[in-house]
Amino acid sequence: MGPDAGGGRLIRQRFDEDAVRVRPKGKSRPRTRRRPAHEDAVEGFVTAVDRGRYTCLIRDEDHDVTVVAMKARELGRKGIIVGDRVAIVGDVSGRPGTLARIVRVEPRSSMLRRSADDTDDVERPIVANADQLVIVTALADPPPRPRMIDRLLVAAYDAGIDALLCLTKSDLAAPDEILALYAPLGVPYVVVYKGGPLDELRERLAGRISVLVGHSGVGKSTLVNALVPDAGRAVGQVNPVTGRGRHTSTSAIALELPEGGWIIDTPGVRSFGLAHVSDDTIIAAFPDLADATVECPKGCTHRGGDCALDRWVAEGRADPARLESLRRLLVSREGAPDPDLG
Repeated sequence: MGPDAGGGRLIRQRFDEDAVRVRPKGKSRPRTRRRPAHEDAVEGFVTAVDRGRYTCLIRDEDHDVTVVAMKARELGRKGIIVGDRVAIVGDVSGRPGTLARIVRVEPRSSMLRRSADDTDDVERPIVANADQLVIVTALADPPPRPRMIDRLLVAAYDAGIDALLCLTKSDLAAPDEILALYAPLGVPYVVVYKGGPLDELRERLAGRISVLVGHSGVGKSTLVNALVPDAGRAVGQVNPVTGRGRHTSTSAIALELPEGGWIIDTPGVRSFGLAHVSDDTIIAAFPDLADATVECPKGCTHRGGDCALDRWVAEGRADPARLESLRRLLVSREGAPDPDLG
């Protein structure tokens, strides 16, 4: 009941069950699909990842700021890797103890990835947005492994990025044999040695985002320290018994070059699985052999038998070692280990 406009007479108001707003039991208010636009977000470049914390460089006209950020809940399971361009909100001052939030990952121009082995279906992203893969290979101590080079060339082809062969320790062995093997492919290369000039390598890296990949002990960290003097990457030694290097880089990190551009140093690898790459893509990454497959019989697996690749090699149109490497790659996808990658 309540007073009417006249101020004295009471008016009785009728109520029934329809007049009471009751929320149905067991149901909650539907969630909105709208998400904040984060129009105030700033752009950052992920330079390192460590246990759910992302080191990002924010660059503006006045200065650069390095901030540490976490992934916003709204991103769900979307992964963030070194090289990603991201949108960041929150405290972006870069002061010690502050933590910003990454609310968006911008579309990637490329993604270099691998699997644990050739039968593992789980893809492992390595870096995003690189436009050049630098395959670092020692000419001695440890000796070069062409089949690992072939795997990395396939990975570069699959990612749609350029490849550069960087041969180190040329003071210990000549590069002629390796260069002859890859000359038909036209893969660009540089040859360096410890303490030697790096002018040609710097020229090929300038203005680009390059990811360095190679076996442990090939001199990758030594190169990084020479290219970026304040990088401080640990340098390891090669085991004289096994011929293998010790892992000195434990995670990927992006470092800015004084001449412009970035290099992304990655931990040394002893295997590089290609389970995520199709047979057709692998064959296409062997341009010195791929043309021969059009002459293969229907359903040819290219593992042997009446495969046109054998005739191609017999006619001297490709190196037998390249065909052997291709076939090892194809067979390893069926579970057979590659003894050169153990």
